[in-house]
Amino acid sequence: MVKVVWTNTALEDLGDFGKYIGKDSIRYAEITILELFRSTDISEDHPKAVFVVTQFGDEFIGQIVWGTYRIVYHILYKFRIDILTVHNCARLISNTKPFKKDDEI
Repeated sequence: MVKVVWTNTALEDLGDFGKYIGKDSIRYAEITILELFRSTDISEDHPKAVFVVTQFGDEFIGQIVWGTYRIVYHILYKFRIDILTVHNCARLISNTKPFKKDDEI
């Protein structure tokens, strides 16, 4: 089983999305954030089963797409992946906040 670690940057991203969605619906914001957390469950068992993010030119940077969100992660080693950022797919990936691969909690 792979350990999934959410970086500070990724948690800030979730907080930003929660605040934005919460302006219209607190309940939908809660559901969205919970589902984004749950969407990483597949990567715990199959970290290479999701898409590589070619824009970063690194075979160890992958992504999970859930709804209109892209969850970008780094495969550190066989038993650990770090969630680097959560990004809205409506925006260019180049517009995402900078993240560091070692931005561990």
